[in-house]
Amino acid sequence: MAGFTADDTDEVMGEINMVPFIDVMLVLLIVFIITVPVMKHAVNVELPKASNEKELIKPETVNLSVQADGSYFLGEEKVSDEALPGLLTAEAAKEPQPDLHIRGDKDVRYERVAQAMAAAQQAGLKKIGFITEPKH
Repeated sequence: MAGFTADDTDEVMGEINMVPFIDVMLVLLIVFIITVPVMKHAVNVELPKASNEKELIKPETVNLSVQADGSYFLGEEKVSDEALPGLLTAEAAKEPQPDLHIRGDKDVRYERVAQAMAAAQQAGLKKIGFITEPKH
């Protein structure tokens, strides 16, 4: 090994090898040089107080049903094709804007559902969803 010479005598070596200790100290010095500026580089600001409670206001949902014969129902009331855009525009003007759930009968023509969806988009409704029954 480097740092001592082997003699024929069985004397105890009185020297301590300082090289590993110096290596460890240099590594620690480099770590502190890198981390201290990062810790001191923060800007002191007074943060606002906020609550993490969930928002209790849930948006209203509007149900638009399309029956097998193609007639529209907004909620429980039957709506004509001419009155539908006006009612959807009134719903879109509400704050917060309600979600529109379209329930189309499985036997209705796709054209009628597409017309309802187009009327909702033209009225300005942003959230439109389709309601289906899960398969059993």
